[in-house]
Amino acid sequence: MTYDTLLYAHSGGVTAVINATAAAVIVAAREQRGRVGRVLAAHRGIGGVLREDLIDTAAFDAVALERLARTPGGAFGSCRFDLPRDDGGAVMDRLFAVFDAHRIGWLLYNGGNGSMDAVARIQAEACRRGHPLQCVGVPKTVDNDIVGTDCCPGFGSAAKYLATSMLEAGLDIASMVGAKGSVFVMEVMGRNTGWLAAATALAAGGDPDRAPHIVLVPEVAFDEDAFLARVQAVTQRLGYCAVTVSEGIRRADGSLIQEKSRDPRGYVQLGGAGSEVARLINSRLGYKFHWAIPDYMQRAGAHWLSATDREQAMAVGRAAVEYALDGHGGSMPAIRRLQDLPYRWDVTPIETAPIANLERRLPNRFVAADGLHVTQMACDYIRPLIMGEFAQPTVDGLPDYRGFEMVRVNRLLPNWVG
Repeated sequence: MTYDTLLYAHSGGVTAVINATAAAVIVAAREQRGRVGRVLAAHRGIGGVLREDLIDTAAFDAVALERLARTPGGAFGSCRFDLPRDDGGAVMDRLFAVFDAHRIGWLLYNGGNGSMDAVARIQAEACRRGHPLQCVGVPKTVDNDIVGTDCCPGFGSAAKYLATSMLEAGLDIASMVGAKGSVFVMEVMGRNTGWLAAATALAAGGDPDRAPHIVLVPEVAFDEDAFLARVQAVTQRLGYCAVTVSEGIRRADGSLIQEKSRDPRGYVQLGGAGSEVARLINSRLGYKFHWAIPDYMQRAGAHWLSATDREQAMAVGRAAVEYALDGHGGSMPAIRRLQDLPYRWDVTPIETAPIANLERRLPNRFVAADGLHVTQMACDYIRPLIMGEFAQPTVDGLPDYRGFEMVRVNRLLPNWVG
């Protein structure tokens, strides 16, 4: 049997540039027509592979691929699914049955640190079975927490969106200063790492009087008294204070400031830390307050893409195809910073097994000594990643985000029950 089909799948939370990666994969694979037959995409990630719910990307012509590369969200759908270790091999058996049925010789899995664990395990299983599959990871995450890469596609655009939001909100609140003092709190994503919160510091441009005046990150335990003292000092000086809060900030005992819910598997959905902090300020200091949660908007804001981020997203997609066809299964294209000023970078392969499930947190040198802000070094690291603009075509004043025709591949196996 000839295994000449390439399969691409999203995993986990999507980004403003994940479809740019997908488009780059499809284009790069089509350039290898002598080796690659079909290029398929799984509908809703690894779950789609298990359900044998596959999309034939042949329906995407050049115009559709151009639109795909500038559309946010995950066009092919995504899911959160961890490969089980205690199912007797049922999931692996099903995956390889699908690979065999559709002659899949290459699997490109676009995800975060948990997805790199899946890449390493699937590749190890292919080797154990003597199967020709080459499984390659493709990095993405707005959290910017994959170990082994200088940055993650998706982060730059989310950082640009959040820094811009804080810049504009800061100008608003500064213009509405009243006698009682007012506080604005913005809660950003960041379960265990503060990369996105740190990005909002770019809005201040190094000026301590500009928003944000305080940045709270999960890497530092929340000190309520020290925080309130800083809020009071800033508000007394300026008449207002702007605060960035990572959703995952914790107290000194490790408890979360706030969580939305916890499912039967123990997964905690975060949300509400910003509201909790804002209400704390009001109850203890009496200041008027507003708070906001960008939530999905921070990772879907393709109207204000970082051109650098988009270029890197496409570069890792192209490199992943190259690695897969060259037999480098179990690897991932990592972004390597070559120079800061001017910013230069390239892409290099790293193994996924050593980095699987690890999280790259803010280094100590990026966090202010008092834990209430980030340093200039953090800003210097992030700034190149938000650089450059990408002009989006519009229809009736809105970005052109029309849908895509999805042509399903005929199922060849019994329905998956799992």
